[in-house]
Amino acid sequence: MNPSDCSAALPHHLPPNKALQAFLIILRRMAGHGLHDGRAAMLALDVFGKDFRKLLLLTRCFLIELTNTSDRRIMVAPCCVPRMTRDEGLIVTLVVDGELETYAALTGKLGTTHSLSTALFLGEELRAVSRRRGWSAPTEIQRFRES
Repeated sequence: MNPSDCSAALPHHLPPNKALQAFLIILRRMAGHGLHDGRAAMLALDVFGKDFRKLLLLTRCFLIELTNTSDRRIMVAPCCVPRMTRDEGLIVTLVVDGELETYAALTGKLGTTHSLSTALFLGEELRAVSRRRGWSAPTEIQRFRES
């Protein structure tokens, strides 16, 4: 695979926020290895400390609802990849801002918003954990928006 193929498949850099980076890796682990992946749980515990349970549960709920409501296949990169797929960029954007347009681009439909409400709760919890830990708030999402 040449570099141009790679940049087309993985068009986005990782999010600049530590909480969003950890969320993305946890999501990748759960998507690839199952909702109860032990390494995802350990990463959540290591990164988020005592706040890990709520984030882990919300991530599981979000993945279940997203896969149940989506009309399209959502592409997720392996855990070790230092870039994001288009769909991962949309997931990060959805968790941070919760816009209906982003939800429609990700799922292929606009009518059902079950996973949108979970994404909003998840984004709020990531912001709260970031504040408690002294990290920057996950708000830098401009580069992930669709043109």
